[in-house]
Amino acid sequence: MRTLEEAGAEAATCTRCRLSQGRTQVVYGVGDPNADLMFIGEGPGYHEDKQGIPFVGAAGQLLNQMLIEVRIPRDEVFINNVVMCRPPGNRDPLEDEIEACKPWLDERIEIIDPVVIVTLGNWATRFVLGPRVSISRVRGKRFPWKGRTVIPTFHPAAILHGGGQASPQMDALRSDFQEIRKALDERPKPIEEQLGLF
Repeated sequence: MRTLEEAGAEAATCTRCRLSQGRTQVVYGVGDPNADLMFIGEGPGYHEDKQGIPFVGAAGQLLNQMLIEVRIPRDEVFINNVVMCRPPGNRDPLEDEIEACKPWLDERIEIIDPVVIVTLGNWATRFVLGPRVSISRVRGKRFPWKGRTVIPTFHPAAILHGGGQASPQMDALRSDFQEIRKALDERPKPIEEQLGLF
């Protein structure tokens, strides 16, 4: 298996779908290559396309806030999206674009090997759990998937567009992040830690 750096270098020149024609750069993903926790969003927005880093705009600030609230350092997680290139006008990614990008995301999951995957919004949740899933019905619940735990929740951008910090969706997001924290706390500890060797 190749490294995340090697895979990212190849992904940077990807032309598998029409999104490559309008991008500034590929937004491959960022974070700890050995992370126990991976976030999957929808696709890069304007700021992400310019900087090449996912979740750096307003939605990223809200994600950062939620991580701080549950005491998870951002540099200890891995953050990426279903598609690596910004859809024009921030429209939803199309099915063939998601399909073209699927091998890249599948490979990242295999390389990083996270214990917990958090899907942000409908597109990421459907990518993992199936096309008929609705985020409002499954958010905050745990689902076993390929030996991992998947916890869907609202996309931070949906919170910002739907009433912000005072909305019921924000309360739900906070609750879901508490569930994420619990799932991480319940993961098996390395044998060295169990034996008190460090």
